[in-house]
Amino acid sequence: MLDVRRLRLLRELARRGTIAAVAEALAFSPSAVSQQLSVLEREAGLPLLERTGRRVRLTPAGQNLVRHADAVLERLEEAAADLAEARSGLAGALRVGAFPTATRAIVPAALVALARRHPGLEPMVSETDPAAVAHALRAGDLDVALVHEYDFVPAPREPGLATRPLYREPMYLAAPARTPVPEPVRDPAPVPAPDDQGAVLRAHADDPWITATHGTLCHAMAVRACQAAGFTPRIRHRVDEFATVLALVAAGQGVAVVPRLGVVGPADPAVSLTRLPMERRTKVAFRSGAAAHPAVAAFAAALRAAVPPELATPDSPE
Repeated sequence: MLDVRRLRLLRELARRGTIAAVAEALAFSPSAVSQQLSVLEREAGLPLLERTGRRVRLTPAGQNLVRHADAVLERLEEAAADLAEARSGLAGALRVGAFPTATRAIVPAALVALARRHPGLEPMVSETDPAAVAHALRAGDLDVALVHEYDFVPAPREPGLATRPLYREPMYLAAPARTPVPEPVRDPAPVPAPDDQGAVLRAHADDPWITATHGTLCHAMAVRACQAAGFTPRIRHRVDEFATVLALVAAGQGVAVVPRLGVVGPADPAVSLTRLPMERRTKVAFRSGAAAHPAVAAFAAALRAAVPPELATPDSPE
């Protein structure tokens, strides 16, 4: 009989590529991971791994077993959801991952509603960049998370995970104001034609830029949007918190692309915001098979109720 815990290790190895990366993600020692995978090979009765230098490659049999592992782990999530549904009342920890703007603008209201309806449930929020969510969910470090994607940075499909759309928000080019008082942000605001987006960005091709830190989706979005407009931005500052980004723009330190939820409080007269024909789309993510888990479903419903009315909601679920 194949051991489910070892199947999970094999699946993580297929995603991460090295035993050291699997060990770090799952809080094991590399030797423990190697030993468990060796036991799995003995259980399977044929080689599952091929070692090439420091990396490990799965054999065709290993790759096929990973596909079965995905199905097995999904069914286990469904079983856990059924058991949770059979229990009376929701209780216990719910580990939530969220990126900073959603943590500020969406999550608090959702937590209030959740506590009112399910006082025994204990949500535990950790700020998590969407690029790290897939590994955290598969490793069991998170139960549910908020992720996002941009027009220029579509989210790849992650094996073992499922998502449901939550809301869409417009994007703006933030630049130091050249007039005394810019127009405040209003939604829905006039949206420039797609051809005008390149012109808006190219007008700032020679300016210094402020982006998120390298490796984040926000950083990739800004760089790719500029490249689509025909130039590579000259990045001066790398900052992840949009309120700080706008403060730097107000100080004349550069220009930036920011989402609607990144615009906090009343309009800053030192910052000019130009609507772009781009969107950021936010989704709720969880392990495949966990959609029906009462705690996950309750939190997702609380999130949907907490979405500000000025943000667009998806027409239909994925």
